[in-house]
Amino acid sequence: MKNWLEILLVSSRLGLTSFGGPIAHLGYFHEEYVRRRKWMDEKSYADLVALSQFLPGPASSQVGIGIGAIRGGLFGGLISFIGFTLPSVIALMILALLMQGLGIGEAGWIHGLKLVAVAIVAHAILGMGKNLTPDSQRKAIALLALVVTLLWQTIYAQVVMILLSALIGYFIYKNHSDSNPNDNGSRIPFPISKRAGVICLALFFGLLFLLPLLREITSVSWIAMFDSFYRSGSLVFGGGHVVLPLLEREFVPTGWVSEEAFLAGYGATQAVPGPLFTFAAYLGTIINGWTGGLLATAAIFLPAFLLIFGTLPFWDAMRRHPKMKAALMGVNAAVVGILLSAFYQPIWTSTIISPLDFAFAAVLFSMLVFWKAAPWVVVLTGAIGGSLLFWLL
Repeated sequence: MKNWLEILLVSSRLGLTSFGGPIAHLGYFHEEYVRRRKWMDEKSYADLVALSQFLPGPASSQVGIGIGAIRGGLFGGLISFIGFTLPSVIALMILALLMQGLGIGEAGWIHGLKLVAVAIVAHAILGMGKNLTPDSQRKAIALLALVVTLLWQTIYAQVVMILLSALIGYFIYKNHSDSNPNDNGSRIPFPISKRAGVICLALFFGLLFLLPLLREITSVSWIAMFDSFYRSGSLVFGGGHVVLPLLEREFVPTGWVSEEAFLAGYGATQAVPGPLFTFAAYLGTIINGWTGGLLATAAIFLPAFLLIFGTLPFWDAMRRHPKMKAALMGVNAAVVGILLSAFYQPIWTSTIISPLDFAFAAVLFSMLVFWKAAPWVVVLTGAIGGSLLFWLL
């Protein structure tokens, strides 16, 4: 019970302050769960990030669910998800119900929060890079991942690089001391059996094929809606930024949501903290009120639960296998390169526009790294500072 309350409080604070999109969320998680609370070590966190990057769905949400489950069991994973997701779900459902064109996308405090994301992600990359790329071979793998994902801008680039890096890591490190079978490292107990994991994976694929059939047979509107959101959450690689245009193709041409309403929600989703997949709550509310918002949220995140609960029971054993450990050394190095690529595009390119932006981001970074300020203090400073800069300039 104590663990559950702690998970809820920590994840809720992250849900209220984690601006900047999925890559920034991984930075916030790293700061809170690894550096401050030490719920996981660096390698375990990097392994979990790599697994979530490889799986379809919202990577940052899957990492949060996994950490919550490891800390507090199945219910801990659910609580972690609720705390991180509920603030943005509520905000977007209220916006949909009010349907006001707030025009918040260009507000100064929004830009300030983007600068906070720059500082948070830079801090996370420095920490992970130091621990996960200690030698020249892994630095080279990270560089390769950086170059490939920057120049090959497709939703499959990350998956291809993770597979390639696993292969490279296997051949380089299969006889390395870090992949010695007697070097077990830290053990991460996961409170779900392998049988339950298999059931979760069977449900994931079963729903993916069954829901379209039910949609055709029954012609029930809520089944069609659930199917559209479930497929969107199941088939998206690359995080929340990719799911937004996919949802546009799913709901605007069909007439369920007007283009104007879609664009208004699109802008609002960029401005709220938490996972970008909560855009589904806005769309569902537009379609069928608050019940539609809750249904859409459940449908788009259900694949994330089934996949992470289906794979994590096998994760600890796999990552401790000598050959798998060698492959993961390459994968973890690639994750650093992938995060660095995402740090440049879209975080840096859409945020650091002027010397003043860079200067303020440097101040926020110094607060976080050198003065050890709490993340919520850095977020508040960024929002206030961004508003002041907006009015002064």
